[in-house]
Amino acid sequence: MLQFQSGSRGFRGFLWFLLAFAVIAVFVKLDRISGFDITIIHVVQSAEIPALTSLAKGLSLVGSSKIAIGISLLTMMLLFFVLKHRMELLLFLIVGLGSQMLNTWMKLWFHRERPNIHRLIEQAGYSFPSGHSMAAFSLYGVLAYLLWRHMRGGTEQVLLILFTVLMTGGIGWSRVYLGVHYPSDVIGGYAASGAWLMLCITCFEAFRNSRKQRQQHP
Repeated sequence: MLQFQSGSRGFRGFLWFLLAFAVIAVFVKLDRISGFDITIIHVVQSAEIPALTSLAKGLSLVGSSKIAIGISLLTMMLLFFVLKHRMELLLFLIVGLGSQMLNTWMKLWFHRERPNIHRLIEQAGYSFPSGHSMAAFSLYGVLAYLLWRHMRGGTEQVLLILFTVLMTGGIGWSRVYLGVHYPSDVIGGYAASGAWLMLCITCFEAFRNSRKQRQQHP
């Protein structure tokens, strides 16, 4: 049987992300967060210039389903054919597919309309939580987790974390800048995806440790 330790960092991370999402979700459902959203949108969009608009559109494209699927397929081929990491491949699939399913379900549940203040692009569908933000957090988060253990030095790990934070944060910023998401959509997406990622990693670590114990003590 798998042994879960409530004091583990992964499980604590899951609880904190889950709590953060629950708080944001309650405020969104009760419509008590519009003041925060409007203030942040005005701050972000007040910096509008052509260069930032091009950057935002580029980051939004990187966070789109087509690019995410392409990166995912490349990663899966690398894990399966080159590194022979079948268990890691299963984790990658569960994190990605689960995040997408959760986002689809939650958008239908919350039924939140997108902001209509100053849109630079058009986007269909509901607003909360942000699908781009959830996909980015899941994709780059699980990639960082899988790559972390295979890196030799602290510099490589620092660069990995920096890249992950910049890409995930940049994609979330782009959705607010382009006027297709409220800031609470983005933060809620990060929290929901973070909770799912931490839960998956906790289960993965528990399964791997249990498997090692069985191999050492048959």
